[in-house]
Amino acid sequence: MQIEPQVEEHAAEAAAEGFNAGEVIIEHVANSGLDHPLIHLPTIAGIDFSVTKHVFMLWLVAAIVFVIVTSAVRRYVRQERLVPSGFMNALETVVEFIRDSVVRPSVGDKWVATWTPLLLTLFLFILVANAIGMIPIFEVLGLLNHWVFHFGEETFFAQLLHGGATATSNFNVTAALAVISFFAIIVAGSRAHGAVQHWKNMVPHGVSPVLAVALIPIEILGMLVRPFALTMRLAANMTGGHIAILAILSFVFIFTEMAGQAVGMGIGLAFSVPLAVGISALEIIVILVQAYVFTLLTAVFIGMAIHAHH
Repeated sequence: MQIEPQVEEHAAEAAAEGFNAGEVIIEHVANSGLDHPLIHLPTIAGIDFSVTKHVFMLWLVAAIVFVIVTSAVRRYVRQERLVPSGFMNALETVVEFIRDSVVRPSVGDKWVATWTPLLLTLFLFILVANAIGMIPIFEVLGLLNHWVFHFGEETFFAQLLHGGATATSNFNVTAALAVISFFAIIVAGSRAHGAVQHWKNMVPHGVSPVLAVALIPIEILGMLVRPFALTMRLAANMTGGHIAILAILSFVFIFTEMAGQAVGMGIGLAFSVPLAVGISALEIIVILVQAYVFTLLTAVFIGMAIHAHH
């Protein structure tokens, strides 16, 4: 019974302050942060290990990929016919595309079976994480909570509504994926040439010692720039599209406050909604392209470490 006066008080404060587009956009794309952790965990060595929204989304995406792929493969293995059908047919198409069009041209036939599992996992994980971010799951849950459930702000369900759903828009997430690629490059070069020779391959054969001294820091810088580029490209692209859509939709509420509801609805029907739909369609392409580009560049970098002399 005490919740209703609090809700009315918050609504009155929000009405007095007006619509803040910046806060709305940040709330929908940022991590929930330590102000709204889903699960409180202790701080170890100065690091708060509490589970935030994007950590939860990482777990959710990993679970979805594991359950769907595992169940599809097991169902295919159990059946008698060798020709796949339905979802397994689509999954096999993706596997063959990544293996034959991405991995094999980069690493060669000798190493294709070694690096296809890792690169395929990266592709599927990034693809599903990007796609879930485009589905307004938590926005629908927020409406249900407002009109039906009325869960308190301190409940797990209410805390789950804070923050964005696209884990790959978080630079920490994309940096972790890039670190995996970074060490995969080192492992690939070490397995192909040996641990010592891999680092020697940073300098081309036949180069004079003086030039080699100048090339070594440049090569080290280039080695560090690769994961940085992977990190920034994926996170920036996934964040930018969501910010653009939210900013365009914010015009409806801004013009409603400035000129009334009729003008706001007119702006929405004539400008915001059509443009937001167009950008959303473009985002579907971006979802596929960014997963493909991250996987392709990782395969190319691994191939460069394996075929250092080419």
